[in-house]
Amino acid sequence: METAICSRIALSPNHVVNPKPGDKLSQHRGPCANRGILMAVSVSGPGKGGGLLERPTIEKTTPGRESEFDLKKSRKMAPPYRVILHNDNYNKREYVVQVLMKVIPGMTLDNAVNIMQEAHHNGLAVVIICSQADAEEHCMQLRGNGLHSSIEPASGGC
Repeated sequence: METAICSRIALSPNHVVNPKPGDKLSQHRGPCANRGILMAVSVSGPGKGGGLLERPTIEKTTPGRESEFDLKKSRKMAPPYRVILHNDNYNKREYVVQVLMKVIPGMTLDNAVNIMQEAHHNGLAVVIICSQADAEEHCMQLRGNGLHSSIEPASGGC
C-alpha cells in the first residue's frame, strides 16, 4: 500500500495551511492522487461547530422485555392480519358504529358506517388490517363491547 502526504490542508473555506514536513496535520496516509486537492480537517476549539460529540445513550432493556425499537421492527416485519366484523341480530346499527369509532384508532364516522353496512348486507366486513398483536387487541375490544369479530391472516385469500 502506498503512503502519500498531501501538501495542503483546508481548515475552513477561507483558511488553508501549508504544513511543514513532520507536522502531525500534514500526515495523511492513503492514496492522494492529486496533491493539489484540499483535505478538510475538523478543528475543535472555541467558536461555532467545534468540540466533542456527546456519547450516545444506549437503551438498556430488562431480560424478557423488548425495546420500543424492537417492537416497532417486529410489527413492521410481522405478516398483516385482518380484523373481521360479523353481522349479528342483536346490536343496533348506531351502536356498532359507535363501538368501531371507540375501539379502532383513527376510525371516522363515514368508515364506521360503511363497515357496519357491509357487515349487515354481506354477513361480514374487514374492519382494519394491522399486525397480529394489534388485530388480537382490536378483536378482543370489539368482543368486549358485544360485537362478533375474528381475525385472519391478510396474506391468504381475496
